[in-house]
Amino acid sequence: MSRDRKLLIGLTGGIASGKSAVADRLAELGASIVDTDRIARDVVEPGTDGLKAVVARFGRGILDQQGRLDRRRLRERVFADPQARSDLNAILHPRIGAESMQRVARAEGPYVVLVVPLLVEGSMADVVDRVLVIDVPVETQLRRVMARDNIDRDQAQSIMAAQASRETRLQRADDVIVNDGSLADLHEQVDTLHRRYLEMASERTRET
Repeated sequence: MSRDRKLLIGLTGGIASGKSAVADRLAELGASIVDTDRIARDVVEPGTDGLKAVVARFGRGILDQQGRLDRRRLRERVFADPQARSDLNAILHPRIGAESMQRVARAEGPYVVLVVPLLVEGSMADVVDRVLVIDVPVETQLRRVMARDNIDRDQAQSIMAAQASRETRLQRADDVIVNDGSLADLHEQVDTLHRRYLEMASERTRET
């Protein structure tokens, strides 16, 4: 990892694990947050070459009446079609990666948190200094997904099966936050880790 930039933490976890809650708390504490989910939306805004490439591959049927990407429609197109999903990833991932690293370079906080839901499944794990996994028991995760998205158990299990397993994420983790309690419990863990990251960022600065 390059020491010419600030300490870069890769934050990841399965669906409904609480990544946003952790990122929001770290932002409150002063960390810079670069969220690839938000960037994924930015790179397919109307007028972008990203949206043009998606339309060229999947047709104008994946646009809504305002000419914006209809994410639900696109998701239905690619969910059951591995080739379509691969094509979509080939269009989006390089654009998301490039924009993410530009934002990391511009970040001004004491350290930077790169939020990547599929961090361990992709190549971005290679650019971060540490991997922070938000962990949650599978059964708790299932209940949260079903309640949040108003879907049944089979649908929730299908979504989770498309991601890395809990065991795979934990094997890649440098740091783990277990989010199976209250928001106060979660914040306590985040605050402790934030102090550790500040120390690491300070050591990094002294070494450079």
